[in-house]
Amino acid sequence: MSDQTTTRQTWVAIGPSGTVGSIHRTHEGFVVRMPSRDATGGEYPTLAVAKSALFAALGPGAEYPEFHEH
Repeated sequence: MSDQTTTRQTWVAIGPSGTVGSIHRTHEGFVVRMPSRDATGGEYPTLAVAKSALFAALGPGAEYPEFHEH
């Protein structure tokens, strides 16, 4: 049995119409996933940068989503 523990962190982005994306912690940083896109948007060094990237991907006129850790 190993003493190592894997901690996974996920933040769900919720906008007026429901879930608009999610952010997942990796060993290297944070990855953004959006249901409207097949691929991830790259890896970001901090959670704040990942949140900004997700918001930018929502497009002009979008409201800033609420982020909930799961």
